[in-house]
Amino acid sequence: MANKDDEFLQKLLAAFRIEAEEHLRAIANGLLEAEKDPTGSEKIIESMYREAHSLKGAARSVNLTRIEAVCQGVESVFAALKASRIPTSTELFDSLHRATNIMTELLEESDVEIQPVIDELSALERHSGSNVTQRTAKSPQKKEETVPEQIVEDQNVETSLEPVREDLQNAHESSDPPMQDEQPEISDFTGPGKKRERHLSTETVRIAVSKLDPLLRQVGEMVSVKLTASQRVSDLLSVVAAIDQWKQKWSNVSSQEKAIGSILTQKRKGNGSARREADIAKITDFLEWNQSCMKSLESKIRELVKSAEGDARLHGSMVDDLLDDMMNVLMLPCSSLLEIFPKLVRDLSRDAGKEVRLEILGADLEIDRRILEEMKDPLIHLVRNCIDHGIELPNERVQNGKPRYGTITIAISQISGNQIELLISDDGAGIDESKVREAARRRGMISEQEKQRLESQDAVALVFRSEVSTSPVVSNISGRGLGLAIVREKVENLGGNVSVATARQRGVSFRILLPVTLATFRGILVRANDQLFVIPTANVERVIRVNRETVRTVGNRDTIEVNGKTMPFVGLGDALELPRTVKKGDDGELALALVLRSGETLVGFRVDAILHEQEVLVKGLGKQLSRVKNVAGATVLGDGSLAPILNVQDLVKSATRHAASRLGPTVKMEELESGNRSILVVEDSITSRMLLKNILESSGYQVTTTIDGMEAWNLLKQETFDLVVSDVEMPRMDGFELTTTIRQDEKLSSLPVVLVTSLGSREDRERGIDVGASAYIVKGSFDQNNLLETVERLI
Repeated sequence: MANKDDEFLQKLLAAFRIEAEEHLRAIANGLLEAEKDPTGSEKIIESMYREAHSLKGAARSVNLTRIEAVCQGVESVFAALKASRIPTSTELFDSLHRATNIMTELLEESDVEIQPVIDELSALERHSGSNVTQRTAKSPQKKEETVPEQIVEDQNVETSLEPVREDLQNAHESSDPPMQDEQPEISDFTGPGKKRERHLSTETVRIAVSKLDPLLRQVGEMVSVKLTASQRVSDLLSVVAAIDQWKQKWSNVSSQEKAIGSILTQKRKGNGSARREADIAKITDFLEWNQSCMKSLESKIRELVKSAEGDARLHGSMVDDLLDDMMNVLMLPCSSLLEIFPKLVRDLSRDAGKEVRLEILGADLEIDRRILEEMKDPLIHLVRNCIDHGIELPNERVQNGKPRYGTITIAISQISGNQIELLISDDGAGIDESKVREAARRRGMISEQEKQRLESQDAVALVFRSEVSTSPVVSNISGRGLGLAIVREKVENLGGNVSVATARQRGVSFRILLPVTLATFRGILVRANDQLFVIPTANVERVIRVNRETVRTVGNRDTIEVNGKTMPFVGLGDALELPRTVKKGDDGELALALVLRSGETLVGFRVDAILHEQEVLVKGLGKQLSRVKNVAGATVLGDGSLAPILNVQDLVKSATRHAASRLGPTVKMEELESGNRSILVVEDSITSRMLLKNILESSGYQVTTTIDGMEAWNLLKQETFDLVVSDVEMPRMDGFELTTTIRQDEKLSSLPVVLVTSLGSREDRERGIDVGASAYIVKGSFDQNNLLETVERLI
């Protein structure tokens, strides 16, 4: 029985925390609203009073007397405010904010001391001249933390659980608190009642996000089914095209075939050769039957194409609807992210000695929960910068003809089906462009000449570079030059981009573009060096054809000019450090290129072909390949093949570090196709396995793959390989065991073994060497060029 009660109490405490967070959030928001307009805050105070009373009763139900004690003091102050016995003041709001902060800490089972805030609240209530309730008056009489007697008494958990258990088993969770010996005063305020009606009108079920995320991934996998259906339609259309080609050729020779048949028949009749006449008749009949058969086959295939197109449309629509519905389940209003900011702005501005108001627009817009979670820190950084760097001190603002208080605005809007815009702006002093230039020069990021030459927009964009700060003081809010660099990195990792605009004495505005969801995105499929890659459409500025005569070399780098702007021009294969292939037609006058953007940087990438744009489902590379340079993930194409999704931010950095198209050895296609070195890849992750296979095959190696050490060992006993590339953590037989087994075999003991693993500790490296690995590559710092150089060195 005790175990059941303990388990039940834990569930009850979890439910209480969720309820308490909602009450505390409502109180904190109410305090901010009341502080803005103290004269018209009667209804807000009434609402906060009810929230505090509900929280006090809920805390008593689960025997959390410390929270109940603080809540009792808060409720008493609200009661005094309701009765107009004490006036509102900055000190009063500060005390109530501190009380809510302490209760939030107590929810996290903190050891925070509560007596000072209880004394503070009691002092506020005493100043009202009212008769303080006996339990509140007692608490400040003792030095040690005291809890009101009425709270402590009758707190036997065993007996108090029964009525609560009964309430929970009534199949509906009531929002009314267990009442104490005094009933709160009820006014004509109907806010809480309306809230209850709204909750009742929409039935909800609490489901752990950990259960929803796998479901979303499974639904997302159906995008592959949709793409496969479209691919099958394309395959059938290719067959139809082949039949059309046959019909065209047949129509060109059918009349000649009949004429020749007639002539031959006449000649054979003249010679009296009956047997040859029969042979010719058979050939003529077959050709006529062949034509009839092809017509019938064409008709059936066209009907099949029509049905397949209908099925593909139906399946595509069903998958899209299911994916949209599933994504909507994980969508949350932006208000769930922004609800912390009013209090954050209040606290930061008071610490900085400034007066700041926050305006939030478009908070009801819904966005993927995962994006909201990732954007919390970047938005906090931006708001901190607005307060510390942007908004001036009150006296300075008045001198400049501005209101004493500054304004920070967070505006959210949807600008397209899968893209939202966040504008974070202030009406402060703006960014001092000259200070940004000097800070970047001092850090060695630009030269003195570049400092003078930089255009205004490019100079302001330097604030996103790490360690660039215009603040001479490093505070707990900002000044280290890291905040905006982190903002940019986070936003770009989410597939978005951030820019900044500023005007002196008018303020600054940060513009962030983000996808609405991370489940799928539009991508462009390109071919470079005979490999397929996917580039997110959002990062593609434009597609152009470049006349090779217009390419200019500046500082050993190829450049092109697009719309008056000079940018690097790099082969995509060169940026990815792939062996270059030479084909007929490579020396044409025009080159196909994509202009990609990362922040304010533009780079032109030469590609062999741009195939099409399609919906892309992102598949992670797994923890083993979590940080592969230039690669953000992979996707399965309609024909079942795997294509890497390129990380444009990494790609642009790689391009700016490489000298144009002069990198890497040139390899003829014949040499690639005739490679006779055989490599065995042992990897249990299908994504990692396919990636390693593609990297090695692109360098001309013959690659065989297996899923674990046991399968690899069986294959090694049957076939001959020049080298083994193996993961370590695998079922049945891991990489260490496989290497040991190879070294103990007389025939295979000299076979090179390269371990590619996420295990990067010193002990794991030493174990790899001890078992006889020829090389040990840690996937966390995995670089395909490093792998290829290691393989080339060993074989």
